[in-house]
Amino acid sequence: MTMQMLNNSYLEQTEKFRHLQLTLGERWKTVETFDNSDADIVIVPSISIDQRELQKVEGCEHYEERLLFSLIRLRNPRNRLIYVTSLPLHPSIIDYYLQLLPGIPFSHARNRLLLLSTYDSSLKPLTQKVLERPRLIARIRQALRLDKSFMVCYNATELEAELCLKIGVPLYAAAPDLQIWGTKSGSRQIFAETSVPHPDGSERVWNQVDLAEAAADLWERQPTLKRMVVKLNEGVSGEGNALLDLRPVLSLAPPNGSHTERLAAMEERFQTMSFQAKQENWENFSGRITELGAIVEAFVEGEIKRSPSVQGRITPGGEVEILSTHDQILGGPDGQIYLGCRFPADEVYRLQLQQLGLKVGRNLAAKGALERFGVDFIAVDKGDGQWDIQAIEINLRKGGTTHPFMTLKLMTNGRYDLSTGLFYSQQGRPKYYIATDNLQKDRYRGLLPNDLMDIIAHHRLHFDTGTETGTVFHLMGCLSEFGKLGLTSIGDSAQQAEDIYNKVVKVLDEETPSNNNGFSSSSEYTFPITWDECSY
Repeated sequence: MTMQMLNNSYLEQTEKFRHLQLTLGERWKTVETFDNSDADIVIVPSISIDQRELQKVEGCEHYEERLLFSLIRLRNPRNRLIYVTSLPLHPSIIDYYLQLLPGIPFSHARNRLLLLSTYDSSLKPLTQKVLERPRLIARIRQALRLDKSFMVCYNATELEAELCLKIGVPLYAAAPDLQIWGTKSGSRQIFAETSVPHPDGSERVWNQVDLAEAAADLWERQPTLKRMVVKLNEGVSGEGNALLDLRPVLSLAPPNGSHTERLAAMEERFQTMSFQAKQENWENFSGRITELGAIVEAFVEGEIKRSPSVQGRITPGGEVEILSTHDQILGGPDGQIYLGCRFPADEVYRLQLQQLGLKVGRNLAAKGALERFGVDFIAVDKGDGQWDIQAIEINLRKGGTTHPFMTLKLMTNGRYDLSTGLFYSQQGRPKYYIATDNLQKDRYRGLLPNDLMDIIAHHRLHFDTGTETGTVFHLMGCLSEFGKLGLTSIGDSAQQAEDIYNKVVKVLDEETPSNNNGFSSSSEYTFPITWDECSY
């Protein structure tokens, strides 16, 4: 097949996909009709990104479970869901989620949920596995009311577009050719277009030589810079970042030094960068630059720093909604790995985050984007209640803060108030939570989902629908092999949410005695992490 024929085929598929997506806006013109109409929803929780980058996240093969919050849509008694996974989900995990649905009989919800699996544990995106199974696609198609159906995914690529066309349903997500705006370089362009403050940095480069040139140029623009961040253009949870410390090489390239001296210093310093991913090195990292591209960006310094974010969605009708704000909890060697979050973000900058999020969302909507988006920031305390807010990244997909907030909505059926940035239950109580995907300890290894259910029941750790407080668990499939668990602890105050979280950790530690006084591995993450540790 000639290149011209391939290009024509791609353009034809893109046009068909666009036409299919337009039907979303025709069927659901407003937020109310979209949220309340009956629909058949195909959930394909494929993390369709570079699989070598994804493998840096321990237990990533179980992250398909993170979209189980989508079962919230079964609260509408006319909705039906098809949930596809690489491997079958443990029955007790599904039972756990369905029993959380308020006001819906378990059997009624279960009858409207079709679970399908590819029975394929290979290291390929789930969507690719589905595409390789025509009979599975046919079964999905036969189960749907096509005129009332759409597909939901973690992120959208050509794979998801192809699957939608084969099934014959639109995808509720930004089209694959718009995903560039969710990359590191695309994010920087959006921030520039919307006048959203962001750190000085470079455009995307594709090799080590150009990266050194971009870093040297940045250093010349900001000669007092202490550190830079080198980011692969597509990374997950900060795992594609590396920190370049300039302070050890100031003698090699003094402030009044030449460009050649700075360039040589950059090339030498790349070899000793601090990588966020475990067992990463410059040889491998530099090879990924030629495949994914990279940017270099000024590291935001500060005595007191936080990592807030804002989440929104763009509806089929083009409306931009702000859904939530969070203060993210980061860890890793240099504080760039996403561990969890607190809701809501601090009131000193919560409303400012919303306004910046709206600017970004409207720009994305004008470009044709749909569904979830998030914007990550760095906030530095300047004193006297003033915070310097710098945007660092757009996530044009589901993110680590998506499922905790949807869990809150699932459990309370409440509402987010844009005027205060708070979430209120139906009883009018403001709600708070602390959430993580990364409660991980070696001592938890070997716990089966049923074991966790026993512990939850015996110690009454479950969510109490009467008080609307307690903990909702997720990523339970990670527990036995990786000792890793996700949870969202909800309270009527930030302190109560943290107390509930700490009780869960204390109980799990007591139920899993260790020979090393509870510290079995350097990879263990413990919470809470103080505000000062929520760094960039």
